[in-house]
This record gives sequence, structure tokens and C-alpha cells, in this order.
Amino acid sequence: MSHRNARLTIHGRRLLAERVRSGRPVAHVAAEMGISRATAHKWIRRSRTEGEAGLADRSSRPRTTPHRTPATVEARVCQLRQARKLGPALIGPALGLPASTVHRILVRHALNRLAFLDRPTGQAIRRYERARPGELIHVDVKKLGRIPDGGGHKVLGRQAGRATRSRMGFDYVHSAVDDHSRLAYSEIHPDEKAATCAAFLRRAATFFAAAGIDRIERVLTDNAWPYRKSFAWQQALTDLGAAGKLTRIYRPQTNGKVERFNRTLLDEWAYLRPYQTNDERNQALADFLHTYNHHRCHTALGGHPPISRVNNAAGQYS
Repeated sequence: MSHRNARLTIHGRRLLAERVRSGRPVAHVAAEMGISRATAHKWIRRSRTEGEAGLADRSSRPRTTPHRTPATVEARVCQLRQARKLGPALIGPALGLPASTVHRILVRHALNRLAFLDRPTGQAIRRYERARPGELIHVDVKKLGRIPDGGGHKVLGRQAGRATRSRMGFDYVHSAVDDHSRLAYSEIHPDEKAATCAAFLRRAATFFAAAGIDRIERVLTDNAWPYRKSFAWQQALTDLGAAGKLTRIYRPQTNGKVERFNRTLLDEWAYLRPYQTNDERNQALADFLHTYNHHRCHTALGGHPPISRVNNAAGQYS
């Protein structure tokens, strides 16, 4: 594509060369086409030496960059970023470089944001996305303290809330997220036992099928006992025709899509407002899931909701 202010396109350069080849003076043709004689001579020279290929645009990047930071120094910048998580303001003085130069180096190596790095190892996170819905489902459980009747510390204050929450126990929010579409399904249960996890997976498969994801191929979970050793979980996978896959030990980032969904779950449902009772919070989950799947803009999907990536008839969902 030509520069937006360029006087000549490839077609115009071809006309220039043809008119000069016909015997007309270069200065006259250049004046007709509104360009300088130097520019006209440049394109004529390229046309004569390279033919049609010489009329194409070329990169304006210089062949050499004498003042570019040496590769060894760039490697040292990257090492400090990954090993010690330092920013340009600290790396610069340590290496005798301006902070702006350090920032450009980090951008060049995709290390300018700590969110791009795996915190324990400092390695750049390799992001992926499955090609079709149902190819991979992420499953996880989030543990939440139950809310006493009358509200907890968010309603009563920290001191009063601490006195009312004793022996309330926990709810376990089981969630499944489709890797390709980010379509999500959640249920609240009193435990995370093998039978509960297996029954949840079957109902999640029914939900995904109703949404248009007919088959689940693989299910990714952490290394909790119900997913590794239980017969009930393995039987549920077999009945669905799906393969089970476990994350690497101590690497929850592998299951990052459902981990990120859990954070959204807390921000936009569990901790969205002070609830007066535990049942009030539980009843609000269905509305959150509908909004998340059908209306909430998802940055990874170009601002569209997850349902937009599932093959459904137009207008089926509102």
C-alpha cells in the first residue's frame, strides 16, 4: 500500500515510465504528474534496472542502525526484567541507559507489561486459543465463605461481621468455560467431592449442548484428587466421549481462562454489592451468567459476548 500522501501509485509509476520510454522529456512528464524531476528519475531508474518489480513500494527502514543498543545490553535488560521484575526506572540507572531506551527494548521483546510474564519463572506467557467451540473446556472450583442472615462484614462492619460469620462454612462454585468462545456455566454446591464434580460436568455438557456446542472433546482441570483419581469423574468423561487433561503441577496459569473467569465471578457477582443473606447471593448467579454469556463485552473477543462465537441461529438468544 502506498503512503497516504504519495503522488504516484504503482499504476501512476507505470504510466510515468511508459511516457518517458515513448520519447517525451522527463521534466515535462514530471510536471504533468505533479512530481519532482528527482522523483521521476528515481522511478524510471528502478523500472529500467528491475522491471515491473522495481515500481513496488519499499520499506523505509534503514539498512543499518549504528546507534541501536548492542544485543548483549538488550539481553541484560531482558534478564533483569524476567529475573527481578524491575521496571525501566530501575533497570536504566543500573545499566547506564535512559529509561525510555529500556522501555523500547522491553516493548521490542514483548516484556513491557508484567502481565505478559509468569511471575514465578519470569517466562513470557504463551497464550493460546482453541480453534472451535467444545475443543477444550476449562473446569475449576472457587471456594466462597457463606453469608450469615442479616449480612456479613460488608453490611455490619468488620467487627460485627467477624462475630456473625463463625461456623457459617463455605460454598463451592463449580465453573466450566469453553476455551474458544469463553461461554461459561457455574453451579453452587456445598462440597467439591468426586460425585459432585462428575454430576456438575454432566450438567455443564447439557448446558453447552443447548447453546450449540454439541460435543466436548477435552476437559482441562487442576490436579485435585476428584479429577485425578475418582472413578465417577473418569466415568463422566467416558460417557461424554471426552478426554481428561491435567494442568502442570503448581502452574494454575495453564488453566488461566477459568481462573480469569473466577476473578470476574468475584468482582461482578460475589462481591458486587453487600448481600443480606447467602440465598440472595446464590439467586443472583443466574442473572450474572446470562449477562456474561449474552451481553457483557469480552475484550478477548473483540468486544463481543461469548455467545457470538457459538454457532446458533440468529435471534435465538436475547
